[in-house]
Amino acid sequence: MTEHVYNPSSPHADEFINHQEILDTLQYAQEHKDDLELCRSILKKAHPNLAPKKEHCTCITHREAAVLLACEDPEINEEIKTLARQIKLAYYGNRIVLFAPLYLSNYCVNGCLYCPYHAKNREIPRRKLTQDEIRAEVIALQDMGHKRLAIEAGEDPKHNPIEYILESMQTIYSIKHKNGAIRRVNVNIAATTVEEYRMLKEAEIGTYILFQETYNRARYEELHPTGPKSDYEWHTEAHDRAQEAGIDDVGLGVLFGLEGYAYEFCGLIMHAEHLEARFGVGPHTISVPRVKPAMDIDPDVFDNGIPDEMFEKIIALIRITVPYTGMIISTRESEAVRSAALQYGISQISGGSRTSVGGYTEEERPHDTEQFDVSDQRTLDEVIAWLMDCGHIPSFCTACYRAGRTGDRFMSFCKSGEILNYCHPNALMTLSEYLVDYATPATAERGWEMIREELTKIPDARRRELCAAHIEEIRTGNARDFRF
Repeated sequence: MTEHVYNPSSPHADEFINHQEILDTLQYAQEHKDDLELCRSILKKAHPNLAPKKEHCTCITHREAAVLLACEDPEINEEIKTLARQIKLAYYGNRIVLFAPLYLSNYCVNGCLYCPYHAKNREIPRRKLTQDEIRAEVIALQDMGHKRLAIEAGEDPKHNPIEYILESMQTIYSIKHKNGAIRRVNVNIAATTVEEYRMLKEAEIGTYILFQETYNRARYEELHPTGPKSDYEWHTEAHDRAQEAGIDDVGLGVLFGLEGYAYEFCGLIMHAEHLEARFGVGPHTISVPRVKPAMDIDPDVFDNGIPDEMFEKIIALIRITVPYTGMIISTRESEAVRSAALQYGISQISGGSRTSVGGYTEEERPHDTEQFDVSDQRTLDEVIAWLMDCGHIPSFCTACYRAGRTGDRFMSFCKSGEILNYCHPNALMTLSEYLVDYATPATAERGWEMIREELTKIPDARRRELCAAHIEEIRTGNARDFRF
């Protein structure tokens, strides 16, 4: 067997996600977890510099982060959570971006043992949306108030070829219903070729999202016994191919619960370091799903579950270690877990989600084609009201993507803190659109109160006055889609 040497700049999966480096890192973490002076020096290194500088934080390494993860000292753990809150506010403020998943098809040829869409599941009804059905789903999502979607489809060359994905994106972008419009389509589909990634880029993809599921190669191959996804290198190197094709906003994620959390955390951070080292652009987003119940899937079969307290610590440490990234938590998690996660670094959440194919046009929530159980079943309006009650600005902003501020352009704004000069007023204007077009009276009343308060926090007087003027145009007329 070939021995691979750790190299974060390498294009080869076994070198940038190097098994021996992870084992050495976990051993180092165990040996130093009680060194409180070291832990505090690592936290000090990661502390945000709020004065204007080239970068707000100095990113700590995967090895330093692993020490903090292993540390069991209660005071250090509180300092981790406090620092995560500070970093999130320094980079992203108190905004939370909202989106919804849209499941196009559950046809799949893979044999993934943790997913109900696996090819051998004969109980689940297979369904693929037609373009007319996609239109109906998108109109239903627009009627909720959504502006940003993440489309999902199983891997099946016959039923879900790239041409189907591209046609579906075109359909989604074309629909203008009342004041509704989907302004950003993120895509979560299987690893593919550079040529097909170029096609997605030309179709105006937002972020290309692909979860690794597990970074442990042996465990990965055990969990993916059949199908194209069983090729570890092909899957793990997919984000590199997307970058080579010009998609500079890519999203990472592992499915916590399949392998030991410390191993997965380390691999995830190493993947982010690899993208920075090779392309100069780290992940645009990092998602933190956990294994959940679904048809034909019992999470207890996987004996690596994470208690909520450790899950929250992992979220905090991802925020500290990859401070510039957007962090996503879905409706897999309960309201209580999502509430805590928002305090420690999450910047994007789904709302009013349905994980079934064609679920948004059904009056009752269908379960027969769900990919996983939805724990947080509140409506989008209820989620927005809750966010505001917790002091967060619900945002539907897609301005950076549409203004070409992606990849290294986005990162340069974000790492310097300049993104707040754009995102804060953009969040208020898109919230205004929601309040006028979709909100219940109680949510609207609370929203206008928040907007009045938050307008005063825009430091630049000219931008503040212009934002207020645009909000008034939204509120009193039919003007929409202002952005900085």
